[in-house]
Amino acid sequence: MGILEDLGVARSDFERGDWVAALDTWAGVDRDRLGAADLAAAAQSAYLLGRRADSLDFYERAFRACVDEGDAAAAVRCAFHLGMLCGTGGEPALAAGWTSRAERLLGELGADPVEGGYVSFLHMYRHLRSGAFAEAAACAAETTRAARVHGDPDLLALGLCSQGRLTILSGDVAAGLALLDESLVGAAAGEVSAMILGHVYCTAIEGCQEISDFQRVTEWTSALHRWCEAQPGLVAFTGQCSVHRGQVMRQHGAWPEALEEFGLAVDRYRQIESFDAIGLAEYEQGEVRRLRGEYDAAEAAFQRSSEHGYDPQPGLALLWLARGRAAAAVAAVRRLLGEVAEPVHRSRLLPAAVDVLLAVTALEEARVAAEDLDRVATHVGSVSAQAQAAYASGAVELAAGDPAGALPYLRKARQLWARAENSYEVARVRVLVGRSLTALGDQDSGSQELSAAREVFAVLGASPDAAAVDRLLRPRDLPDGLTGREVEVLRLVASGRSNGQIAGELVLSEKTVARHLSNIFTKLAVGSRTAAAAYAFEHDLV
Repeated sequence: MGILEDLGVARSDFERGDWVAALDTWAGVDRDRLGAADLAAAAQSAYLLGRRADSLDFYERAFRACVDEGDAAAAVRCAFHLGMLCGTGGEPALAAGWTSRAERLLGELGADPVEGGYVSFLHMYRHLRSGAFAEAAACAAETTRAARVHGDPDLLALGLCSQGRLTILSGDVAAGLALLDESLVGAAAGEVSAMILGHVYCTAIEGCQEISDFQRVTEWTSALHRWCEAQPGLVAFTGQCSVHRGQVMRQHGAWPEALEEFGLAVDRYRQIESFDAIGLAEYEQGEVRRLRGEYDAAEAAFQRSSEHGYDPQPGLALLWLARGRAAAAVAAVRRLLGEVAEPVHRSRLLPAAVDVLLAVTALEEARVAAEDLDRVATHVGSVSAQAQAAYASGAVELAAGDPAGALPYLRKARQLWARAENSYEVARVRVLVGRSLTALGDQDSGSQELSAAREVFAVLGASPDAAAVDRLLRPRDLPDGLTGREVEVLRLVASGRSNGQIAGELVLSEKTVARHLSNIFTKLAVGSRTAAAAYAFEHDLV
């Protein structure tokens, strides 16, 4: 066939979505003989197939061809894609350069061209990189406006999903989710091009992940996976798809499968040279490894996450706590609580902060964090966020020595986690329920809850949690000659109770409580309530 026939076949293959065949044909033609339209289509095919260097080369050639042909509108579109490729590829200076080129060309297009919306979208990313969220939101709104005026489905999907994400970050979760839902309407209807559709799906899923809206995450991840599977040779977006699939699998207790997906994500990100994105996949691997008790592997994953620019907190703090580095863990969460004010990102931190603070008997700090989490969860409204808040409140009440007050929160948390189909979190709640029932004197019911939780942990492979339940279930001698009554007093001391409060709860005189406390100090060789409380936590008496 001649070159014209070859190009006709390539164009036909591209329109059918057979990017492999189309790119093979274009790659066999001298690139200097390709026109701007063929170069741009070849660039898109190369991008979708994970050939980033080829995509950049084709787009740069297409840009020059458009400029030579005097087609400023097409040149702006090429500059837009080059800006996006450089921005997502960790080259912000080049992204800024292509944004400036696109903006200069807008002057040749008259008043309010649709291409102005694409340039606004590039400016949005520039503002996001500098933390100027208000300016970024204004650019996203301008992108959406231009898309509506000119009837551009690709630009509309980009504008709406970006507006949705930024609206959620601003605190208006309901309005943000409505915008994300609307952005996916065009994608579901087949109105959006492949290159834009993947970006929109991933942006929407990440936004819902941040607010623990796992129902939407599951639904949209399933749709993204079906779309990826239907595209021959697709590599772009498959890394993000694997991360999202792994996150869903982790929530539903399929941890080995989740680790496999996270590993696939890392491989796919490397293939398309999207190295910055590897950090999240490594962090997610670290979280699963931590839950399985594979602490060395978890620490290595968190380290790789950090090396790729992703903050491995709060998972790293929980790992330090599990490895006995409580001081490091509490220092990290206190720093983060002081730094992170924005409610969406704060909601990711607070559940771990409550766990860490309770572990070091910082009861009042934990209570403040739990109350903060409850406010955020009420605002966010997702099932998982509300479950996290209920669990945190129940844990605080139990640690404060009020098992009866803890139970209503824990029952709510169990109901919500069951609705979210998160068996691991249900089991964690049942542990606290078991401890509460035991503290209230209902030993048999408490043991039943603990045994059920232990069985789930064993099935999941959550060995640290299973071992902790074993310690609660296993009869043992009390350490250092402590009596049962002395352990009761010590537990209440560890929860921050005064002698008068302990006397009231145990129906004793304050003089008797003081005598018990003196005996405890002697047996433990400690000289303060703080040291006695630390002993109680170190020996799993609380």
